[in-house]
Amino acid sequence: MMKETVLSRSVRMICVAGMAMSAQVAFAQEAAPAEAVQKVQITGSRLLSPSAESPTPLQILTSADIAASGAVNLQDLLLKNPTVGTPSLSRTNSNFLTSGGGVSTVNLRNLGDSRTLVLVNGRRFVSGVPGDTAVDLNTIPTDFIERVELLTGGASATYGSDAVAGVVNIILKKNFEGVTVDASTGKSDKNDDFKKKLSITFGTTSADGGSNIMGHFGYSKQGAVMSKDRPGLGAAVDQISLGAGVTGDAKDAYTPYAPFYSSFAPQGRFFWGPATGAGGGSYTYDKNGNPIAFSTNGSATLPASGFNRSEYRTIAVPTERYLFGTNGNLKLNENHNAFFEGTYAATKVDTNIEPFALDSANVFRPSGVVQGETLVNGVKVRNPIIPQYLWDRMTDTDGDGLKDYRFTRRLNEFGPRHSSVNRGTLRLATGLKGTLPFTNDWSYDAFVSYGRTTESQASTGQINIVNMRSALAGVPNPDIPGGVMCADAQARRDGCVPINVFGLGAISQDALKYVTAPGSLETSVTQKIAGGTITGELPFGLPAGPIGMAAGYEWRSEDSASVPDPLTQAGLNAGNAIPATYGSFIVREEFVETRVPLLKDKFLAKNLDFRGSFRHGDYSTVGSTNSWNAGLEWAPVSDVKFRGTRAVSTRAPNIGELYQAPAQTFPTVSDPCEGTKLTGTDPISVACRAAPGVAANMAANGGTFTLNQADRQGVSGYNKGNPNLTAEKGRSSTVGVVVTPTSIPMLSKFTFTADYFNIKIADAIISTPRQFALQNCYGGNTYYCRYITRRTAAEGSNSIGTLKYVDSSAENSGGFGTEGIDLTASWADKVGPGRLNAKISYTYLKTLWNRPEKDADKDEGAGELENPRNKAVLNLAYKWGNFGITTVTSYTGRVALDDQFVASAFDNPQDLAKLGSYTTTDFQLTYDVKKNFQLYFGMNNAFDKKPLPIITGLNGNTTGTETDASAYDPIGRRYYLGLRVSM
Repeated sequence: MMKETVLSRSVRMICVAGMAMSAQVAFAQEAAPAEAVQKVQITGSRLLSPSAESPTPLQILTSADIAASGAVNLQDLLLKNPTVGTPSLSRTNSNFLTSGGGVSTVNLRNLGDSRTLVLVNGRRFVSGVPGDTAVDLNTIPTDFIERVELLTGGASATYGSDAVAGVVNIILKKNFEGVTVDASTGKSDKNDDFKKKLSITFGTTSADGGSNIMGHFGYSKQGAVMSKDRPGLGAAVDQISLGAGVTGDAKDAYTPYAPFYSSFAPQGRFFWGPATGAGGGSYTYDKNGNPIAFSTNGSATLPASGFNRSEYRTIAVPTERYLFGTNGNLKLNENHNAFFEGTYAATKVDTNIEPFALDSANVFRPSGVVQGETLVNGVKVRNPIIPQYLWDRMTDTDGDGLKDYRFTRRLNEFGPRHSSVNRGTLRLATGLKGTLPFTNDWSYDAFVSYGRTTESQASTGQINIVNMRSALAGVPNPDIPGGVMCADAQARRDGCVPINVFGLGAISQDALKYVTAPGSLETSVTQKIAGGTITGELPFGLPAGPIGMAAGYEWRSEDSASVPDPLTQAGLNAGNAIPATYGSFIVREEFVETRVPLLKDKFLAKNLDFRGSFRHGDYSTVGSTNSWNAGLEWAPVSDVKFRGTRAVSTRAPNIGELYQAPAQTFPTVSDPCEGTKLTGTDPISVACRAAPGVAANMAANGGTFTLNQADRQGVSGYNKGNPNLTAEKGRSSTVGVVVTPTSIPMLSKFTFTADYFNIKIADAIISTPRQFALQNCYGGNTYYCRYITRRTAAEGSNSIGTLKYVDSSAENSGGFGTEGIDLTASWADKVGPGRLNAKISYTYLKTLWNRPEKDADKDEGAGELENPRNKAVLNLAYKWGNFGITTVTSYTGRVALDDQFVASAFDNPQDLAKLGSYTTTDFQLTYDVKKNFQLYFGMNNAFDKKPLPIITGLNGNTTGTETDASAYDPIGRRYYLGLRVSM
């Protein structure tokens, strides 16, 4: 009977991954009876073959690697691998997202999460992100994993759409016998990021060894890390890059300027008179309720009136998970087996940001004018809540004959904007596999699978705009001396309570209850798959051996929905309307693969094999797609093998890229119009003056376009889908060599691999870069001006002509490309009284470019933030008797900020220094108390390496962390202690 087994010496020739750690936790792995390897299957091929050699670079992480890392989430371990880029979603970069908080994704080659296909046991897994294909690694029980195979390079011909950058194939344990318990607890050096983990894995096998069932229960909890608790990062107090936000000098880029508070203050800021020109003014209140002039950050004569948002922000969101997994194999007879797989993950995540910043322009759009009087039976009646200080200065600014004012206010009485997210992911798969009748060497594998992810999000801290309008219009209550009631009779019948926004803590509980708008978001992703494969050898062959062949069919259905609460859909909670998003597609695919042995046991040809595959897909959204792969393996001698592939991969747009309704975000951008003049004749000045409100801003500021602090902090934008997208096509080439000098005694324990990679993606689907859109809009390409909205009038503390929205939508761009070299070297042997295992992996990134549009120049990203040219990891493990130690040292090379941002943000971009390299070290100590009882202690970021200063105002900053938390560790040193017991 054909049997898949763990990869042995052939896999070691490909990647030699996992060896550095395997000695540390081998006691916990139940050894299967020795059995001759007949045929195996590896990631990148559907063929079963007598060896596990692959023409495509493959790296492997074993269950021992996972155990030695102390990782609760697989993402933590994958990020150490140099081929893995920065993820779009993680615990430390998702706090401000309206959806996706706490999700953990993977991004091979930094080509995007959606171009990395995640498989479980060689089959697709349901997405954890609505509208996307990215899998949430929170849903995969780490202690249930046997190994993880990382295939870099196009693999769409084998697995279908999305495998443009490569494949992460997660192989779960099977044929497990006994019970293993793993429990640990830990925390950070700053007494937060508390961690608890418990996992129980169990299994049993039938007496004849033909059937097996196993299960897994896992629980983990990771605590929050708050910005206010990281003063060493500069995250405890609002700040900004001195160079980007104040001086414009590149030499000041990494110098923090603090405080740089928000101009939306909890005591409010109130404006009278015209928004521009003479006759207007503003004031706020001190802590005793006295009117004073407003000074956001304070001055020599005034205290700071602004608000410290960092007091509420979260660096790492708290995440709690319950995980269940099971799989089994039932032997029906000698030639047929039934199998099943099941996983369920329940994840709870809480995100937390500062209280809502309300501008009266959110309530009374677009002017923000609040009437201070109401006509009652034709008579003007003053709102008694309005303080005399403001009333005496108010005028009629909109020509309706009634006094009015404007305001901005931080709604502290509402509490922080908090979202509690509950996700559930269910995935079931079952099928049959075995040997086809009347054949000896043709096998089949047929399966069906069902996956569904649901998300239920409840949020607080938002405002009901309709009720707020009514509450701001107060008149005297004739039934209560000195009382106030809402002016509108229908609003009163609906429970309206007048609101007082003047001063700190002025909003009453009754008014708060009336204007509060609890939010909700319900999302779902459903995946259904049916497929089958046959594989075997043709009845005819070549002198070098039989010709292998595989063929199959797959049907897949995907649908996704994202439904906000009714107020959000109607735009009545102080934001733009965000409608519900629905979408679905169906794809039918046929595929074929072959392996042709060309030469074997000849001079300078120990073996020479050709591999080829082809897949045709028919999508309900984009029509037909074709992918193919061709590769050669040549081993002139047994110790050296050369390999190469050429592949064409396709990726159809996902549901979100096609149908996503506008979703709000708060980007960091630099306005190209800043500093331009009324008298300027250069193209940028001319283009800026033509934009709404810009010329008026210049006229109000002595002829120069000027931004205040609120303008810099007040840029928002929306991400949108595009139903007119077409499929993108990637072309990848890899050429490499594997050296395993087993015939040389002194080098027999050494393995070396070197691989060159080149990936180019045509018509790549991207979200238009916001800074690129700004530069092009005012640089002569008016097509991009459609993404930009400026304020046509002053709105609260925001000036006329300033950026209000810079949007981004999915587009088929001019493409992506990357090129570089991967190197690995490993060695293992007895040293002194114990055994040493060592492995180093290194990636050199020569280029990583994109073209935002087809005719644009390449925008080079290699060497910029998140795309270092040099990245490496060194794994060392030493086992001596009952003691063991493992270390993992990760290195990230020097980087620069994005060149387009630098050109627009600084007056002297040539003087901007690069950011230094970044190295962290993790280690774990183990002690085997008994054969099946191990204690372990570990430290992550053991030397407490501080992240690079990607300060607010710099492109790449993760809000609340004062660094790029996708690329660098914002938490610091962490400890954990645990035990493993095997029975």
